[in-house]
Amino acid sequence: MNSFEVVHFNTAIIVDFILYSLLMIFIGFYFWRKNKNSHDYFLGDKNMGPVVSALSAGASDMSAWLLMGLPGAVLALGLGQTYIAIGLSIGATLNWLIVAKRLRIYTDIKEDCITIPDFFESRFNDEKHILRIICAFVILVFFTIYISSGLVAGAKLFEKLFLINYNTALIIGTFIIVFYTFLGGYKAVCWTDLIQGLLMMLALIVVPITMLNEIGGFDKAISVIKDLSITNNINYLSLSSDVGIIAIISSLAWGLGYFGQPHILVRFMSIKSVNDIKQATFIGISWMVISLLGAIMVGFLGIAYLKVSNVSLNDPERIFILMSQILFNPWVAGILLSAILAAIMSTASSQLLVSSSTLAQDFYKKIFKKDASNKTIMFISRLSVLIVSLIAFLLSTNENSSILKIVSYAWAGFGASFGSVILLSLFWKNMSRFGAILGMAAGAICVIIWESIQANMLFKSAIFELYSIIPAFIVAVVFIIIGSLLKKDDSYLIHEKMLKNLK
Repeated sequence: MNSFEVVHFNTAIIVDFILYSLLMIFIGFYFWRKNKNSHDYFLGDKNMGPVVSALSAGASDMSAWLLMGLPGAVLALGLGQTYIAIGLSIGATLNWLIVAKRLRIYTDIKEDCITIPDFFESRFNDEKHILRIICAFVILVFFTIYISSGLVAGAKLFEKLFLINYNTALIIGTFIIVFYTFLGGYKAVCWTDLIQGLLMMLALIVVPITMLNEIGGFDKAISVIKDLSITNNINYLSLSSDVGIIAIISSLAWGLGYFGQPHILVRFMSIKSVNDIKQATFIGISWMVISLLGAIMVGFLGIAYLKVSNVSLNDPERIFILMSQILFNPWVAGILLSAILAAIMSTASSQLLVSSSTLAQDFYKKIFKKDASNKTIMFISRLSVLIVSLIAFLLSTNENSSILKIVSYAWAGFGASFGSVILLSLFWKNMSRFGAILGMAAGAICVIIWESIQANMLFKSAIFELYSIIPAFIVAVVFIIIGSLLKKDDSYLIHEKMLKNLK
């Protein structure tokens, strides 16, 4: 491109980004007037339809990893990098099938149950608030760091596209995310997630189809990739080549994390009716499979495209950005690149809302000020958004942060500590409060220890190459069972009431 074309291209993308961001902020303003109390702000008054619930769960789950990390991994090493996608698909499906209905029914039994800590405390009659305090600590620590990874990704996107200073890009991205979350709460997050989810899926359909057309068809792409496999000594077409059994198991184990992700579980709690869950499951899983397949194809076809077009790319994770810039006119490219911004915004805003609910609902109201008015809770909630955002922003100022490592760490922490307790609390009536406390603490601690061993290479045994969620989840379940057998209580009565409603 000459200088005029570059300026025109960047101007078009900037305009698209601004229009998209204004739309998100408008939705925030719209729901500002709709939020009458904390139930509205945190859970949408349990009135979200199946389409919004399904796409919101999917969009809040899939961050920039979907459009950058996964395509980049496949581009660099081939189809053997798709096991995480397979594991996530299985985990998400099971989450909708076995967790969603029971969790939603429970929220009908306990009408004041609007957060995950609320659920745990109510399920186990924890009058001393021990579970709530542990939950709040885990959520605040992991989500604040998790949010910072999204802010870093957004800053890097703006920095590379518009050639602006990293800190300036970070400020812009943070402002957009915080502003509409601050205003609109849960409803704004869900409705923006709906738009963002559709945009992400559309982009991941259009880009690979256009790439395939430019390459000259699927047969041509396979032929080129076969030749490159020999030249580069990497079997791009194999699902197992150069991927050890431990790596495969670790990748598939990402699916375990779904059972403990607060920003996803809260979507089950907010859906309008139990009868809507079946439809939401079909919509959510269909969206996920299509989007993941599209992301894989962007990376896979990118192997052939770069060779055929004689284009070089230093950073594999920028393949989606590069294809959008090369294959489409500036205005369309701006819309497609907005999908990356959408992925970042949908995840960060959902996590930000859960974190603020933890401070306002789980700490302030439930422990310190039980008679707090709705107006006061709303004020504390929005103040919490700003506080958590500020901390996440400060953590994001290091542009060399490893986004994938941070996400992996947090995913394992939630999956092991919350996921194990969620599953057993919904399916084992004899699980006790003591068992829940032991299991939740053991899962989180095991993740921290395992990750420290891996980071510092304290042991060279191959077993420590396993993703930390596997041993931590097992340890958590063992402690839950032991604790429940050692110290029983009457919390099984709540479980039996849920089972009656299930029938």
